Amino acid sequence: MSFTLKDGSTSFVFPVNPEEVNISRSKGYETINMLEHGEFDFAQGEKVKEITFSSFFPKVYDPSYCMDEKYFLDPRVALNVLNNFLISKQPMRFIISGTGVNVPVFLISLNSSFRGGEPGDIYFDVTLRTWRDSKVEKMGSGATGSKASSRTDLKKSSKTYTVKAGDSLSKIAKFELGNSSKWNEIYKLNTKIIGSDPNRIKPGQKLVMP
Repeated sequence: MSFTLKDGSTSFVFPVNPEEVNISRSKGYETINMLEHGEFDFAQGEKVKEITFSSFFPKVYDPSYCMDEKYFLDPRVALNVLNNFLISKQPMRFIISGTGVNVPVFLISLNSSFRGGEPGDIYFDVTLRTWRDSKVEKMGSGATGSKASSRTDLKKSSKTYTVKAGDSLSKIAKFELGNSSKWNEIYKLNTKIIGSDPNRIKPGQKLVMP
């Protein structure tokens, strides 16, 4: 098993495999507070994963725990390679051979330390974050099949009724609302159209229904 960071044609193999690798996964949520109903959580998909591990760059090559000698670098040189990865604005690829880990990442954190009694060795902790291409889909106002056109319209469209000859508000209320006594509800919504006399409705008038 080997741990590799690949930046284009440059491959950096960690000389000593870490004892443990932590991969953090979580799901994103947006919490919305609605008056009178409290809080609601809406799932937003998987969050970006973080990969963390610790190891060291040995000063002296030891085949009992080091990778192939061709990957061995002076600790200061190796640390400088990681520093360059840290400031890079381009994603790299992180690969753990023999596993399913082969993902584009950014190196977002690098901590190094020296220990007494081990001169020349450099210990380090790294944090990688998986990278996703943030492509924004252009949506034309009249595009067929666009996300905008497929969005559910939460606005209720008002129902209307066109007055016919011989109609009255009580007759309309009977047939449309199932109760002739609800004529006053229709009148309240359409006072500007009907006027001051609820008995004087005219054919062709469009009345908004409750």
